[in-house]
Amino acid sequence: MMPLWTRDEFAEAAGAMPCGGDVTGISIDSRTLNPGDAYFAIKGDVHDGHEFVSQALEKGASVAVVRHEYEGEGALLRVDEPLGALNALARAARARCKARVAAVTGSVGKTGTKEALRLALGAGGQVHVSEKSYNNQWGVPLSLARLPRDVDYAVFEIGMNHPGEITPLAVLVRPHVALITTVEPVHIGFFKSLEAIAGAKAEIFDGLEPGGTAVLNRDNAHFAYLEQQARAKGAGRILSFGVHEDARVRLKDAAMHEDDSCVAAKICDHDAIYKMGAPGRHMVLNSLGILAVVEALGADLALGALALANIRAPEGRGARTRLRVPGGEAVLIDESYNANPASMRAALSLLATTAKGTNARRIAVLGDMLELGDYAPVLHAELAASVLGAQVDVVFASGANMKLLWAKIPQALRGAYAAEASGLKQRLVDEIRGGDVVMIKGSLASCMGQLAEALKNRYPEAGTGKTYAPEKD
Repeated sequence: MMPLWTRDEFAEAAGAMPCGGDVTGISIDSRTLNPGDAYFAIKGDVHDGHEFVSQALEKGASVAVVRHEYEGEGALLRVDEPLGALNALARAARARCKARVAAVTGSVGKTGTKEALRLALGAGGQVHVSEKSYNNQWGVPLSLARLPRDVDYAVFEIGMNHPGEITPLAVLVRPHVALITTVEPVHIGFFKSLEAIAGAKAEIFDGLEPGGTAVLNRDNAHFAYLEQQARAKGAGRILSFGVHEDARVRLKDAAMHEDDSCVAAKICDHDAIYKMGAPGRHMVLNSLGILAVVEALGADLALGALALANIRAPEGRGARTRLRVPGGEAVLIDESYNANPASMRAALSLLATTAKGTNARRIAVLGDMLELGDYAPVLHAELAASVLGAQVDVVFASGANMKLLWAKIPQALRGAYAAEASGLKQRLVDEIRGGDVVMIKGSLASCMGQLAEALKNRYPEAGTGKTYAPEKD
């Protein structure tokens, strides 16, 4: 079997003298390194990878890419700067691979869309997709350097929280198709306006292959601007999606269920009926963009649509767990990985459509949305309307900004407030009863994930054979 990189290919691409053996994988983290991986000793925000070179080699790294001045021994490929060498390797990987390439960015839905494309494109060919949320200045070149030479399709997620961050990554990826899921006030604390965020997202077209396709949300207020930017940067085709009557990939109808949705859509000149395996109207709308990318890449549209039935929400991004609690079963919806105004509204809408038991409650457990700057107070307070619209019965809230939401909701809805998520833990665990539906959401740094874990640690998952046993005094 051909290695990911031969010894000589790897050295030539990285711009150094050959050293070590053939390379079967690429790693920037000694903790997750596999034997045969090349280890890049990158200096990050917290640690310098050079501190872990010896551990990487002991774990079986084929070679470690280090700065010239590094004092150590072993299979060392010495370069001016390991991150620069990783970027060079990424460019070489993109140049040698004949795959059709897509890049995904947007204020919300990037990772879910990328994972759905893994399924949809994988149904009709070999596909390479960036892992996890590897969408920054380290993750994108890492994902590209891992690109096999013989796949049919490749999908890369590109993120940002400041202007100018997408352009160099898009130029590395050189997509044939560039998708912007939507533009919303996410990371707006680092921008002057929502229009500035749209401008930053439009940087993805800086890397678009000449004549490539831009896939854009027709329902978003910034569609016209993004379309103009795409054409100005060489897009040969604009493929729009949404409910708008002019959308080329248009939602005709959708039947929403608790665990999935059935969708009828017009995909360019084709009528399609398919099942979306994860629930929620936002997931239905995302599926339109996903199938637009499938069509633009020339992949099998029928197989791609069928594959969407297999989508499941991942942990922290909408995963559902049924728990055995006092009085029966409760549903936990774990949205704790991240939060912004758009995704918070989507999560509350999903909570509203989830059936609760008789005399049971819909419980929203909400933590601060971060990186909103001066807009944070008003954006948190405005969520009160979405809470009421979702017919939430009880609200648990934590964080300085969520206190503003807490003050806006009726007294009857107030379950508990704490300055930090940990302060809600015991009250929330004690509160749950059979038939309840609990949705937990907040930005990652607001630490709401610990509340989901506390519920799962306290109560057994339904269907495991275990039963709820109350704690003894």
